[in-house]
Amino acid sequence: MTTLSRGQQAELRTHTVDNQPPWRTGLDEYTANVPLVQAVAAFGADHAHDALTVTGTRVGTAEFQGDAERANEHEPVLHAFDRWGHRLDEVEYDPSYHRVIGAAVADGAHTASWSDPGPGAAVARAATFMLYAQIEPGHACPVSMTHAAVASIADTAVAGTWLPRLYARTYDPRLSVPGGKRSALIGMAMTEKQGGSDVRANTTVAEHDTGEDYRITGHKWFCSAPMSDAFLVLAQTRRSGRDEGLSCLFVPRVLPDGTRNVFRIQRLKDKLGNRANASSEIEFDGTSGILLGEAGRGVPTIIEMVQRTRLDCVLGTAAGMRQAVAEATWHARHRRAFGAVLADQPAMTAVLADLALEYEAALLSGLRLAQSFEADARDADRAFRRLATPVLKYWVCKRGPHHAYEAMESLGGNGYTEGFPLARRYREQPVMAIWEGSGNVIALDVLRALGRDAASAAALAAELDLTAGEHPILDAHTRRTLTLLTDVQRAPDDAAAQARRLTEMIALALQGSLMLRFAPRDAAEAFITARLGDDRGAQYGTLPRGTDAARILRRHESPAAV
Repeated sequence: MTTLSRGQQAELRTHTVDNQPPWRTGLDEYTANVPLVQAVAAFGADHAHDALTVTGTRVGTAEFQGDAERANEHEPVLHAFDRWGHRLDEVEYDPSYHRVIGAAVADGAHTASWSDPGPGAAVARAATFMLYAQIEPGHACPVSMTHAAVASIADTAVAGTWLPRLYARTYDPRLSVPGGKRSALIGMAMTEKQGGSDVRANTTVAEHDTGEDYRITGHKWFCSAPMSDAFLVLAQTRRSGRDEGLSCLFVPRVLPDGTRNVFRIQRLKDKLGNRANASSEIEFDGTSGILLGEAGRGVPTIIEMVQRTRLDCVLGTAAGMRQAVAEATWHARHRRAFGAVLADQPAMTAVLADLALEYEAALLSGLRLAQSFEADARDADRAFRRLATPVLKYWVCKRGPHHAYEAMESLGGNGYTEGFPLARRYREQPVMAIWEGSGNVIALDVLRALGRDAASAAALAAELDLTAGEHPILDAHTRRTLTLLTDVQRAPDDAAAQARRLTEMIALALQGSLMLRFAPRDAAEAFITARLGDDRGAQYGTLPRGTDAARILRRHESPAAV
């Protein structure tokens, strides 16, 4: 038997990888997420438990996570022309991207709540969407737009042909005529160079052709997922020399006769994140489009689609927060430093528990909002969502980037490298705050909701009243919030300067109430005190004295990591 010298033993230890976490794969991401399971049941979708378990198991596999990584490493490539100089206008995606989006469509992450609108369908679809977006967020953009587009397409001239394709659970990446494949995805193209969120400044024009058909000429500065089968487009329409105003048109990529519609992809955006998904600049030149809704009422026609994509921004941000919490706690549970497991060291425990509280508040916000979009939603819920959608889109999405950063820091140097998913998540989170209306646009939409629909303020007050008297700090904050809301309504000329403050206060009041109703009492107490109490801190990890951070954290840890 050979005996190694001390030097040889030291050399072997030096070249042995230890004290590094294993890959976080092979988990059911649904049942491992106790707050999500409980929230799905609380909001009326417990019947979807088995289906969500199937989805959770799928997205937790090493194969699916490998596809998510490859789809972001091998970015979409534009082929504007073929080798002979003919316009091609196609975007090539890595096969991994097609596998990811194909799985999401098969599980109904796009339109299940429309095709099977039973009780809790919107919440079940939201949970499915979140499980996929937790692992790979880029594909979630066309999935979300397809879900949202149904609201604008229903009861229009294209509904009969297109809705069955949107409801299909098959995925086919080819561009084809409506009869050429059974499924379809929908995108939208609204913003332009000169206007951005100010879509009424759009210069793209559409001249009436025949019937409901128009010919579109102009450009779009942002068109996401340009290989979608059709798009909702805003343009200034004209009929018989008369301006009709800003209208919404349905633009297919392939026309019924099999020819390609004019849809010139000028270039792909080089984005900070969201790199698995292509975003493009496009030009129209006599492009065929079909009028949706009334001419001149493009914004009202498309607004229900926008409301639902904003809902998905909230859900997508919450999904990213879950990934951040899961990866950070997994690392801390498997890593030792200074003689102890990281997760058990009080400073780290406090940070991780605080990140978990932020995630749970975002999760409850997203699923409560999804519940208000159920097909059988009460009038009070419909009024609630008109105000709560911009409020939560503003607040939750703005919390995402800082949350991702703090979780990334929990991994130390590993977190800052592209070999781990939190660097990608950190680059991803800002997009949810920017797309579908950035901060000021959304905060001003809160004021519009209050000004145009008095029932929305009443619905909010009724929601907050469900927990009145249960927590003195939240009660005091709610009173201040409703007072400011009333002041803003009474002085609309000064309201814009207070729009962000009011939106933030409403969001925190709503989140505090949801935590009291649906989270464990100790978690709700810690959240409310840490966000609204007199001794609150500015950074994650500054929890109130006496908080049992370890108990809060255990509920969010993956079973295999405990």
